[in-house]
Amino acid sequence: GALYSRKFTIDGEQISLQVQDTPFVSLEDDTDSICCQEQINRSIYWADGFVFVYSITDYESYRVLRPLHQHIRRIHPNANIPLLLMANKGDLLRARQVSSKEGLQLAGELGGSYHEVSARENCEGVHEAFQQLCQELSRIIGSCNGEKRRGLHLVRPKSPNMQDLKRRLKQALTSKGKSATML
Repeated sequence: GALYSRKFTIDGEQISLQVQDTPFVSLEDDTDSICCQEQINRSIYWADGFVFVYSITDYESYRVLRPLHQHIRRIHPNANIPLLLMANKGDLLRARQVSSKEGLQLAGELGGSYHEVSARENCEGVHEAFQQLCQELSRIIGSCNGEKRRGLHLVRPKSPNMQDLKRRLKQALTSKGKSATML
């Protein structure tokens, strides 16, 4: 998954937002357990908020959200982490497999807000949804009263830096060469 970073202003305060796209979450066979990569678990661990996106034209993308939420709750059992449920492809009403009522019901169950959007036809809806989530995060962070927030001490994932990758590769090759000559 890709890591996207943006800076913008909400309520006069500059916010730095990092979005970790976490693809490849799926249900294991016919169970209600999810299968996800370790990278996704790391992203869940450092996240301050979550955006669950599903397609209204794909019931399976909707079905994975409850088990994913349960997985997140196992990692953060007592945390008050904001959640945004975003139903995408709102422009494809004829191919709809998930009703708005089902989306609203799930958002209520999970304790999150619900937005039905069309990223293709109206990116403003997506922007407004993210802005609402960021405002909620800002309120939560502001209410910490100077206490150390959960996650601030965690190392955030970084986008790969080619120079850093070259340096680590060179370092690994050099250390292998030294150990081979010592034998």
